[in-house]
Amino acid sequence: MRVLHTADWHLGQRLANQERTEEHRLFLNWLCQTICDEKIDLLLMAGDVFDTGFPSNTALKLYYDFLREVKDTCCQEVVIIGGNHDSVSTLNAPADLLRHYKVHVVGGAPADCKDQVIAIAGADGQPQLVVCAVPFLRDKDVRLSVPGETAEEREARLKQGICDHYAQLVPLIQEYKQQGIPVLATGHLFAAGSSASDSEKEIHVGNLGQIAGDQFPAEFDYVALGHLHRPQVVNKLPHIRYSGSPIPLSFSEVTDKKQVVILDIEDGKLARLHEKPVPCWRKLVRFKGTIEEVFPKILAFDNSGMAYPAWAEVQLQYEHNLHEQTAKLQEAFSLQPNVQLLIHRPQRTISTQSLDQQIAPEQDLADLKPKEVFLKKCEEALDLETYQDLLSTFDELLELMPQKEEEEPVRHALA
Repeated sequence: MRVLHTADWHLGQRLANQERTEEHRLFLNWLCQTICDEKIDLLLMAGDVFDTGFPSNTALKLYYDFLREVKDTCCQEVVIIGGNHDSVSTLNAPADLLRHYKVHVVGGAPADCKDQVIAIAGADGQPQLVVCAVPFLRDKDVRLSVPGETAEEREARLKQGICDHYAQLVPLIQEYKQQGIPVLATGHLFAAGSSASDSEKEIHVGNLGQIAGDQFPAEFDYVALGHLHRPQVVNKLPHIRYSGSPIPLSFSEVTDKKQVVILDIEDGKLARLHEKPVPCWRKLVRFKGTIEEVFPKILAFDNSGMAYPAWAEVQLQYEHNLHEQTAKLQEAFSLQPNVQLLIHRPQRTISTQSLDQQIAPEQDLADLKPKEVFLKKCEEALDLETYQDLLSTFDELLELMPQKEEEEPVRHALA
């Protein structure tokens, strides 16, 4: 039996308010073709199907169109779990209907632990593989609230709760293990020792809820994880890994090699696995430096072979005249039609003094006039060219304030 592990599609995701629909459509088309080419029997999707709990109609259509197309391939069954971005009710709503098409959906932790154990039958109708479909575990699923507990106590209880949840599955799979039937498990969490990217929201409050690779039950022949977008192995245990997201979801993922993981199950065990690269249809690129350094890099950028223009994040380093340098930056992109500026992050390199540093030791902030304080704050944070209009607006406010103070006693007297 061949299994394909994927995760973190984030259908409906927008980057700097730009749609990713076409990239996702191309990926799902590629995935469907890969299932046929690789003769995949089981598809595992380890959470974050959608980017939000209230996906758009476009994102929902991508999802259901894909499931309909998979039904006509060699893939016998599909197992989908919910991630921290997914709405449990949105995923579970069609679950009973999808089960008739051998698509098993576990949007959230069910009341009965047995509902997470899914036996995958072969052509003879006998179980050939078992999947412990564990979704993203929310606080209410793994621990009880304890008033007055410390952060350390809460972390320990949360980790223990996650470990206990997986341990509860072990008695339910013993019968299969005794018959030599391999067991796979899923998870959507942050495993200790893994590397995250900017696009991943920290779950379970920062590092809380991290569990190490060796804390997963030894009865699992493979653990298919989701949540982290960088493909990686957990704690050097090759059978516990993140497949990663199929497309880069933030500029921190520009160097990631996107992939899916294909497993070969033979003679009741994991015989081998290999990583299959996912094609790139749109590059994300970062440019960093002064305008003199960035300008030629933008013009020389090679986007050949890509279906869509690249999207760029520019970290422009400057000392003065940001407006002038931004104009030059826009000129560079106007000359390079294959790269679009998506995010501009100016980084001032000249040393600036904070408001406290600008005030002499013998002075007190209360001794300064409002206009002086505002001017010093502008000098700390902005260029001279950019805060002239703010000063004019501030002067208008100063003029209006006495008028408002005079109007208040009159209003109270009339009342």
